[in-house]
Amino acid sequence: MDLFSRSWTALRTAVAELPDKAFEQPSGCTGWLVRDLVCHLIIDAQDVLITLVTPAEAEPTVDAVTYWNIQDQPPTGEDPLDALIVRLAAAYGEPRLLTFHLDDVGSAAGRAAELADPGARVSTRGEVLTAGDYLTAYVLEWTLHHLDLIAHLPDAAEPPPEGPARSRAMLAEIAGAAFPASFSDKDALLIGTGRRAPTAAERAELGALAAKLPLVLG
Repeated sequence: MDLFSRSWTALRTAVAELPDKAFEQPSGCTGWLVRDLVCHLIIDAQDVLITLVTPAEAEPTVDAVTYWNIQDQPPTGEDPLDALIVRLAAAYGEPRLLTFHLDDVGSAAGRAAELADPGARVSTRGEVLTAGDYLTAYVLEWTLHHLDLIAHLPDAAEPPPEGPARSRAMLAEIAGAAFPASFSDKDALLIGTGRRAPTAAERAELGALAAKLPLVLG
């Protein structure tokens, strides 16, 4: 729960500190500018709020790791929902309106997470899991999107180190194999999710794991 809060606070702070011109830069998400990614974060925050107030009585069907589905194809930016995000982001007009909305909804999502009972069961995407597992799954979401946010912004703040460390561990569980110890947490996440291609040397170190990559999470 605490790591969710630290990761989410760091991501929102990084967005708040961006100069206006940064919103027109590409992000690490295919087909999205930084402004589009920030708009997606607003939707994510809304999803957190909705899920935390959607109780379930059934036994959990997934946990923080199995919550994630592996997609067949990497995103192209042409998916209808992805395209909708681009239109929504453009409708805001000014970066300050995006940052205001993210701060407003994002702060509420952060407070809801702090108040949540980690053992309470919630429902989302047709699955049941504990609030604690749901928020832990989102550590991976926030960390990857923090890396997406700063992909072409070298002066922007990096995510707190404990976020990438936990996210790397979750990605390894999803893959069913550990990433080479020589990989930094950041490189393991970027290569593991297809955000950058491995070098020839890195591919050799990955061994059999290379055949399972990239892990396109959905």
